[in-house]
Amino acid sequence: MIGKKKKELEDLQQKLLELSAQNKDLKYELDSYKWQMEEITKQEEEIRQLHQNTRKLKHDMRNHLMVMASYMNSGDYENARKYVSEILDKLNAVKSYVETGNPLLNHILNDKLEICRQEGIDVKADIGKASFEKMKGIDFSAVFSNAVDNAIEASRRETRKEIVISVYEKQGYDVISVKNRISQSVLEKNPELKSTKADSEKHGLGVVQIKEIVESYEGMTDFYEEDGFFVVNMFVPA
Repeated sequence: MIGKKKKELEDLQQKLLELSAQNKDLKYELDSYKWQMEEITKQEEEIRQLHQNTRKLKHDMRNHLMVMASYMNSGDYENARKYVSEILDKLNAVKSYVETGNPLLNHILNDKLEICRQEGIDVKADIGKASFEKMKGIDFSAVFSNAVDNAIEASRRETRKEIVISVYEKQGYDVISVKNRISQSVLEKNPELKSTKADSEKHGLGVVQIKEIVESYEGMTDFYEEDGFFVVNMFVPA
């Protein structure tokens, strides 16, 4: 009788553990969806603001053209040249928006591109077909953001500031590739890419998290240097 009660108690404890684990998974899922909806809401506001700025710019351009025409008609070419230069400066300051078809990627990518624009970092982005459907939004954001943030941080220390971002599908994998220009080897000094206080600006931040998240989806990460670039590749089963 005692043995039977002990077995029932053990079964009950096991069920409680299973329910607790399921509850944690559901909470994680809920938090992930809430976070993703917040990101989409931010993106919608960015697009609305962009459209508003575009309409304002279109209206202003009519006035600008009238002023330039006035300068040209009066033969005041020097002021016309200066006025054109001022307009170009304003146009260069206008935030552009990249549309990828993936709302979450849109928000993260445009946020990082704006940081690069403000800091004078040249960015080339090639966004191809890749859905990352198997990844939770919060995990996708973590690996993509960390990889780009590390590249931005490293670029701040370089004279030649250049980042290349690629997202594509290849041989059954969704791939994120982030490259940044380097003047000297990072891996020679820090082959394990460990984060230390003195080395925290050289790719230490987020590397462990990137590896752990990608591997949790049975994916692979690759860190190497090629043609003057430090390269981070992440492969997630499609």
